[in-house]
Amino acid sequence: MKKHLHILLFLFLVLSLGACHKKPPVIHYDASMLYGKWQEGSVFERYYDSPIERVLPNGDTVYVNGTTWDVSDDVTEEEAQLFKWTLTGATLKHEHVGAFIIVPKLYTITSLNANELIYKDDYGMAHYFTKVE
Repeated sequence: MKKHLHILLFLFLVLSLGACHKKPPVIHYDASMLYGKWQEGSVFERYYDSPIERVLPNGDTVYVNGTTWDVSDDVTEEEAQLFKWTLTGATLKHEHVGAFIIVPKLYTITSLNANELIYKDDYGMAHYFTKVE
């Protein structure tokens, strides 16, 4: 009987200690810090403060608030891939807009200030951007 009491006491202690762990604080970034043009190597991203109207090659009109392009692929800003973005806490969501499809991508921001944007994708790959405009 004493053995069972010790086991129950031990289990209670272990469960009690596990309940002491606090969740890490949720980080909230200011979306206005994203506005502007960012660069990582040959890749650029531009975040607008309000939606812009663009016409897709198939003639459809869309409203987006972001663009991305890679100059190493000989793509200019005028030919950039369009996306809609939202920022909730530290979660940055891009919805890339194509003629027939929308491709969502989720990132976790780890740093955002006036000069630096760092985010990680779902695979843990970090992207380091510097503000250029």
